[in-house]
Amino acid sequence: MTIPLGISLMPHGPVVDLVGLARLAESLGCCRCWVYDEGLATRDVYVTMTAVVLATSTIRVGTGITNPYSRHPGTTASAIATIDELSGQRAFVGLGAGGGMTLGPMGIERRRPVAAVESMVGALRGLYAGEEVDVDSESFGFRAARLEYGRADMEIFLAGRGPRMTELGGRLADGFVLSWVHRDLLDDHVTALRLAAKRHGRRFTIVWSTMLVTTDTDLWMARESLSFRLPDSPTAVKEMIGMTESDTMAIRDALRHGGPPAAAHLVREEWVPHFVLMGSPEAVADEMLSTMARCGIDEFQLPSLSAAAGVEASAASIRRTAEIFGAEVAS
Repeated sequence: MTIPLGISLMPHGPVVDLVGLARLAESLGCCRCWVYDEGLATRDVYVTMTAVVLATSTIRVGTGITNPYSRHPGTTASAIATIDELSGQRAFVGLGAGGGMTLGPMGIERRRPVAAVESMVGALRGLYAGEEVDVDSESFGFRAARLEYGRADMEIFLAGRGPRMTELGGRLADGFVLSWVHRDLLDDHVTALRLAAKRHGRRFTIVWSTMLVTTDTDLWMARESLSFRLPDSPTAVKEMIGMTESDTMAIRDALRHGGPPAAAHLVREEWVPHFVLMGSPEAVADEMLSTMARCGIDEFQLPSLSAAAGVEASAASIRRTAEIFGAEVAS
């Protein structure tokens, strides 16, 4: 079994350092580079994407993920179409509802997120097809808008953890990112996506993203990553792991005052194995291969890497993963 690997980059550090990680990922055969859009918490997503495509030649580059709120979807459509043109058609769109770490500091209220994402997908489809677009959404609008330099077959991926966003992805998108999904729910999510895509006659790519935890350092990084994911998770998932409303409020408060490093200790160690691949490198490799084969998942996205955590450490993590899955990496 060959596994197409993607890498996700969190632009906490200088863009030049992120570019180096993207080039390393490309040299090791990674097929996609997802760049986080976390508003004021990170460097600008489109500046970072532009730097990455100028420094690479084969890897596809997209938002991982952006949202309908922090930028007008027309601005997003234009930025991605421009990067696509610059890169020789290597761009794609990753889209979701946006989380508290992104929207909260900008004072943005996330209203009717599923409806907003649905309206944005429709607008992007029309603009990239060269059509005249009119949209009257609660969050944004278009009036006889056109984009003359789009590509009609631009890939649009959705991401989310709730059933309504999953259904929307299967119905409208070209693919879906199952990011840090509770392991017991993974099969059900994949089945729902495949059925929805089949009903609407869509070719569909399912991407699974989680962390490979093989060291104590990995475990702490996983707790940091879960600190900003768990508060926005569905209530049912929180109940599955015994996460209370007071836990959620405490984590949110720590995130507001110090970000994931300050909130990580509030994520209980016993919660982590429900969302990650954990064990020895050999056990992690076997579990990842068997899970993807059983579920019929198309691509695996490596967890977020940030140059702020140290370029050498991030590069070592990429190489270590390549060693674990080296024989299976596909370009």
